[in-house]
Amino acid sequence: MLVLLVGLNLRPILAAIGPLLDEIQAATGLGSAGAGALTTLPIAAMGFCALGGAMLQAKLGERRGVALGLTLVALASALRWGSPNGAGLILTAALGGVGIALVQALIPAYIHRCHPQRTSALMGLYTTGIMGGAALAAASAAPLAERFGWANGLALWAIPAVLTLSIWWNLARPPITTGRTASRPLPLKSPHAWRLLLFFGIGTAAYTLVLAWLPPYYTGLGWSATDSGLLLGGISLAEVGAGLLLSALIGRIRQRRPLVLGVLAVVLAGLLCLALAPLALAIPTAILLGVGIGALFPLSLILAMDHARDSADAGSLLGFVQGGGYLIASLAPLGAGFLRDRLASLADAWLLMAVGIMLLMGLALQLTAPSREAQPV
Repeated sequence: MLVLLVGLNLRPILAAIGPLLDEIQAATGLGSAGAGALTTLPIAAMGFCALGGAMLQAKLGERRGVALGLTLVALASALRWGSPNGAGLILTAALGGVGIALVQALIPAYIHRCHPQRTSALMGLYTTGIMGGAALAAASAAPLAERFGWANGLALWAIPAVLTLSIWWNLARPPITTGRTASRPLPLKSPHAWRLLLFFGIGTAAYTLVLAWLPPYYTGLGWSATDSGLLLGGISLAEVGAGLLLSALIGRIRQRRPLVLGVLAVVLAGLLCLALAPLALAIPTAILLGVGIGALFPLSLILAMDHARDSADAGSLLGFVQGGGYLIASLAPLGAGFLRDRLASLADAWLLMAVGIMLLMGLALQLTAPSREAQPV
């Protein structure tokens, strides 16, 4: 349950932005590209920090590194109190992204070290916590903004981060050995590691695109900020359900290929509904995207963890996969912002993302070949 609690704090700083984006743009003067940067910069920061995951594991250790990450998340949220300007808001987004990156780079190694027999299940539980935090933030963003103002409502997410920091510091297991774990180099020469990176990156791009732009897409179609936030919250709740189900069943599923291809097909269907019939199929779209993305995100990490031999290897491989993957995913919200500025619509962004998912299907056939499953990178 500790990793679930940590995961809950890793998305509110991002997920609460979308439902309030029109209000934030009006108050700060940010254009669509600048608004996209509120998601792009944290995701990019996650990527850069994750690439140093093995070094962070060796220098800080999982317990101290995760504590530092939670501290930065709390600080970034607190600094949003009092209506910051556009530049200040972007800086807090980047600071929060660094904090999130520290946690995400180190939690997989912590899970692998403390629970080597339950790695897949706990990774699924941890990513379910991430989705749950996004659901809470998206659904509560508009009501909190009405009660406290948009900036102060965003700042309130510092409170659960501080509480989680205290619990983590008291309950997380310290390293058993007194010496530092030797860091391992990033698997730059492994073609299979690069495939895992691309799979995680393109799949996560779908998540970040929906997280950043689905609420503004629906407000542009005439929905209220509250309703669009609730729709994103519903998607995130479906993600939670999919993540919990995956966590419960993944240990029994030896062949990954049918599961991976099925999940990708669900995401593809959701994106096509979003682009072609967003109003008529809003609820089916939410269910398809929630279930598909909710399963795809943890499954991407689990596929990588299948190839890790020990906690040090997990830190190196997951750092590489998440680092490069988040850098790829960070381009999606920014690119969608540019499209919105020029075309006044996000429909083309959803269609481009659908093409990316079709490419992932081909990549999945390579990653889940019987000769490669569970083969160390």
